[in-house]
Amino acid sequence: MHAVTGLDTFSSELDFAALLDATFDNTKVERGDIIEGVILAIDNQGLIVDVNLMRDGIVPRRDLERLDPPPQFEVGQIIDVSIIRLEDDDGNLLLSIAQAQQNEDWKNAQRLIENEEVWATKVAEANKGGLIVLFGNLRGFIPASHVADLPRGLDDEKRFDFLKDMVGKTINTKVIEVNYKRRRLVFSQREAQRNNREARKELLLSNLAEGDVLEGVISGLRDFGAFVDLGGADGLIHISELAWHRVQNPADVVTVGQRVKVYVLRLDQDGKRIGLSLKRLQPNPWAEIEDRYHVGQMIEGKITRLSKYGAFVTLEPGVEALLHISQLANTMVNDPSEIVAVGQVLMMRIISIEVEKQRLGLSIRNLSTATTPEAVMESHTSPVELATV
Repeated sequence: MHAVTGLDTFSSELDFAALLDATFDNTKVERGDIIEGVILAIDNQGLIVDVNLMRDGIVPRRDLERLDPPPQFEVGQIIDVSIIRLEDDDGNLLLSIAQAQQNEDWKNAQRLIENEEVWATKVAEANKGGLIVLFGNLRGFIPASHVADLPRGLDDEKRFDFLKDMVGKTINTKVIEVNYKRRRLVFSQREAQRNNREARKELLLSNLAEGDVLEGVISGLRDFGAFVDLGGADGLIHISELAWHRVQNPADVVTVGQRVKVYVLRLDQDGKRIGLSLKRLQPNPWAEIEDRYHVGQMIEGKITRLSKYGAFVTLEPGVEALLHISQLANTMVNDPSEIVAVGQVLMMRIISIEVEKQRLGLSIRNLSTATTPEAVMESHTSPVELATV
């Protein structure tokens, strides 16, 4: 008979420890995993559940109160639970039945994203960041950047008002992110409409011709122009096509939501771009320029900007003339700012008119001996006096 020695005992303890390690390796779980368990006990604090992890887990009472409708549990019942925390402050394994019941919803969301399916949902809430939608027992989020018809260029308050108006409405969406462990479920209305919108844009492009006149709604503003919703497809009015006069800010001419008539200026079938114009439907002030102005005429204008080769002068909305640096004084001028300044209103003589190029040349030579902006302003306060020079 073999005697048990200390070495044998040590070896047995090692084998048992290895067996325990192997057991834990085979049952390794993480936060968010869904596992099966058996109810061992039910009390006012919740449920005690055997999940075959060498220790029992706890489903807190507050988790049971989230279940709708509240189910009836029995000792010995097999249930699915989700791991909330592997160990809380008291060393407990925390479980959730409510989150486990959402598992089927997560599976459905994953199926939608894999199949790129469109899903119709009702908007439940709105916040400054976007929209909240319900997906079974889950709450999904639509970022504001993925709300299809949200106008561009709105400030925070107006954007929030727009989003609040969508609460209660049913919209089409696509799932764009499913992250069960981080509890992130993200949708996009814009993606759901993209294919339909592209199809409508192609149809619109195929039926449009340059020179057509359409009605649309200003859908967004940018520094470079205004976007117009033509009914499922956007066109762009470049800032230079908003008005015949120089426009510094598109918001000075149009506002988001405004209905406008636009002229189809150019079509890019390959790039699927539609160039529009607002000013082409307004009278061109240059069309009758020769009826209002003639060479040698004295006229008043306002200096609007300076360049190295002269000053630009606005004579009327849409008509800008050039006061060339060589026409500022009888002597050589190195910089227009030596003679004139932005904002000045001066009396000048028209020296050239080129209607086809929309150019009009001016001069203040021989009208004054002033050499400073103050003197020029002072010497041009009397149009009658200047007209007799």
